[in-house]
Amino acid sequence: MREEGLLAGPSLPEDEALEVGLRPRRLDEFIGQASLKERLSILIEAAQGRGEPLDHVLFSGPPGLGKTTLAAILAHTMEAQFRITSGPALERPGDLAAVITNLDQGDVLFIDEIHRLPRTVEEVLYPAIEDFALDIVVGKGPAARSIRLDLPRFTLVGATTRLGRVSSPLRDRFGFIDRLDYYPADDLQQIIERSAQILEVDTTTPGAALIAGRSRGTPRIANRLLRRVRDFAVVRGDGTIDESTADLGLKTFEVDDAGLDRVDRAILRAVIEKFGGGPVGLTTLAIAVGEEPESVEDAYEPFLLQRGFLKRTPRGRVATDTAYRHFGLTAPEPGGQASLL
Repeated sequence: MREEGLLAGPSLPEDEALEVGLRPRRLDEFIGQASLKERLSILIEAAQGRGEPLDHVLFSGPPGLGKTTLAAILAHTMEAQFRITSGPALERPGDLAAVITNLDQGDVLFIDEIHRLPRTVEEVLYPAIEDFALDIVVGKGPAARSIRLDLPRFTLVGATTRLGRVSSPLRDRFGFIDRLDYYPADDLQQIIERSAQILEVDTTTPGAALIAGRSRGTPRIANRLLRRVRDFAVVRGDGTIDESTADLGLKTFEVDDAGLDRVDRAILRAVIEKFGGGPVGLTTLAIAVGEEPESVEDAYEPFLLQRGFLKRTPRGRVATDTAYRHFGLTAPEPGGQASLL
């Protein structure tokens, strides 16, 4: 049976609509990532001083850290139209051609999951971002000929959770490449307090701090938890999110003190209980918890690795002492079994 996770799972459509409304529109409204914002502000001011569109930008980092938001901020700051698509949506060269031939001068084209672009689509993209030209083959066989169409100068902003899977020829064509990192709790608390004001939710400082501490360093998750705790506060309380209400609300939605949800715990328990603490391969582990391997690797593992619940070895995933302690178990000696503390 497949587990459903509140934290790293897919967003509900209504949550996605609310998420857009919570996004900042200017760089000075964007909380966190201070050094990255400084570099982007230099990039923007230099382009504005030259009267040119921005250079092409590539953002990498785990999901939910603000790559799409920053791309939209770049477009807004440059007073440009923001066009959005994704690598999986561009299946054929014609799909990309239809998008880029409708761009105007200075537009910002955002391609999410750019590492998933098919190679044939990438080859069409190369001259488009390097020479601002589109090469089209007309006809078939010996009569086929290539026609080059000039394109307006635009800015491509790519986003990826797997920088290593972006091909070198594509990566080398970006003028600015940077990474977003997980957010400290203080930044997440500010994000939660800002979102609470927009949503008109009464939130105390301790309540916001508790939610921030269980948000896995990720603004998208922080906002998702805020909305769920808001619902709990309205239905089971007086509508105010204080520390006690936040704690009870998160426990109701099965988010524990470490910020783990059901799928996180299912992954760790599978490694510990079904595979003796590991090592276990990614595909086998994914089957054991009813998830796709890519979902486990992209959505759940980064946090579990960062917080020291899992480690990767050449032979597979292994549960750490931290994971055993989280479930009240003592890590076994080599060849032994886990026991209750």
